[in-house]
Amino acid sequence: MNLHQNLLNEPPETRLADNPEAREALASADDPTPVAGRFPEYSAAWARLAELALADGQPVAAYAYARTGYHRGLDQLRRSGWKGHGPIPWEHEPNQGFLRALHALGRASAQIGDDEEAERCATFLRESSAEADKALNG
Repeated sequence: MNLHQNLLNEPPETRLADNPEAREALASADDPTPVAGRFPEYSAAWARLAELALADGQPVAAYAYARTGYHRGLDQLRRSGWKGHGPIPWEHEPNQGFLRALHALGRASAQIGDDEEAERCATFLRESSAEADKALNG
């Protein structure tokens, strides 16, 4: 008998592939714009752009950046076997860009008055990763 078998029939965790070149480019960049342009599939660059726009009081720009990172991340999740629900662990670093974009999308949505989208994003974040929700919301 497999002692690690999932008896609750819950979906498995989804772990995105790492992109070391994009990760290193973002880590060494003061401005994430060229990184997003060079690696448009890299959600962490879009999440960083969204976070900077939010900090600068530009919720519409933040919304656009976050929406891009969110959708690029959804594409990658689906290619990784994700079926629209299930855990996306925060502790797996390549997942953090998507989760940060999702969080930024919720914050930007709230700031532009799209409360339904803000709540949907908050719920999605909590259900995907309690650790991400705690890390990003305190």
